[in-house]
Amino acid sequence: MASIFSKIISGDIPGQLLWTDEVCAVFLDIEPLTAGHALVVPRAEIDHWLDLPGETLTHLMDVAARVGRAQEDVFAPARIGMIIQGFEVPHAHLHVFPAHAASDFELSRRSSRTPEQLAEDADVLRAALRAQGDDARVPGGA
Repeated sequence: MASIFSKIISGDIPGQLLWTDEVCAVFLDIEPLTAGHALVVPRAEIDHWLDLPGETLTHLMDVAARVGRAQEDVFAPARIGMIIQGFEVPHAHLHVFPAHAASDFELSRRSSRTPEQLAEDADVLRAALRAQGDDARVPGGA
């Protein structure tokens, strides 16, 4: 059975996609630590990040850095945080999010954003990714 992440990537269930390529997809977390919190998810359904091929890990980190730069441009945080947790969904993924303080790394502090807020966050992040020259990988056209 496909993971919830695979269903978002395939369009079977809705999600705010920021990036798609042949290796991975990026979409907003519906219970973010902060506004703009994104998940970098390989297309391959592999549970543990240590089991991912090295080239996939390298690609995920490159994409995470691109998303992080877009988050910096849009949200102007003190830092861009990244967490690999792996407990809630059995599909490896990186949490990449604007961090304003060390307390932003506490997953128990996750909040909800309305669908409208998520759509706004996605729109500004897509625009920032396009401004970096990543048009071909950013869904939704210019």
